[in-house]
Amino acid sequence: MKIRLGVAPIAWTNSDLPELGGGVSLEQCLRESRAAGYSGTETGVKFPLDAGALGPILAEHELHLVSGWFSGRLLTDSLDDEKRRLEPQLDCFAALGAPVLVYAETSGSIQAIKDRPVRERPRLAPDEIVRYGEKLTALAEHMRDQGVAMAYHHHMGTVIETEAEIDALMAGTGPAVGLALDTGHVTYAGGDALAIIGRHGARINHVHCKDIRDDVLERAHAADMSFLESVIAGVFTVPGDGCIDFAGVARKLADAHYRGWVVVEAEQDPEKAPPFEYAKLGHAHLSAVFKAAGFKIAH
Repeated sequence: MKIRLGVAPIAWTNSDLPELGGGVSLEQCLRESRAAGYSGTETGVKFPLDAGALGPILAEHELHLVSGWFSGRLLTDSLDDEKRRLEPQLDCFAALGAPVLVYAETSGSIQAIKDRPVRERPRLAPDEIVRYGEKLTALAEHMRDQGVAMAYHHHMGTVIETEAEIDALMAGTGPAVGLALDTGHVTYAGGDALAIIGRHGARINHVHCKDIRDDVLERAHAADMSFLESVIAGVFTVPGDGCIDFAGVARKLADAHYRGWVVVEAEQDPEKAPPFEYAKLGHAHLSAVFKAAGFKIAH
């Protein structure tokens, strides 16, 4: 079994909090990503989403394009409108060989609103998830036909956040809708990453590994923090620096015969958590636990 280790640029520059790493250059981010041992990167706010521009930049740093975030509006927009919005990024990803695109529904989301506690997020009734799942499946099939799979991202502050909502989404969608498992978000939401892998391992086509500082999470819940306030407080960190059992995650992914990218994605304040040092820590920890679970790390 083989996996590849990638990293997300959000540790260097936060897309929703420009005060966190806003002055860090794309060149520094990519140079340090490669030096930390990663063979691929996701896109971020400073990345051009044009294959002709981005391809040479990645090649210079010997990095593959792993994936990248797309803020979906399928819940409120038509399928055709969403296809049009998605087209430029989908074309770029297909041209550069990215296997998946990370899709998250952001209609009504409060994830980027600093003064709204996460408990105020929008929610969908079971029948609404079914109707949404039909549209989402159609969009995922369209993406698949363009050569890039959908990896749906459950996320704090959005309509798909909890373990039960992930289960409902998987039940209400067809196989073209893959699941981007995010260990940090599911733990923050009170879920069990190992249980999700056990139930939906065949649908998982992308993995985000972020760890949780449990003492900060406890404070975030007690203080009724917003998602961004908890990020600033340091709720997330890289694998090996928090409370999540990544050895268990690796073993469960091995049981599910996972093939794909495993991405360190841990947004922190780069002044408090130097991205290069933490990227190396995350790479070392994941390399160890995935090798122990029987995986080879492909480069």
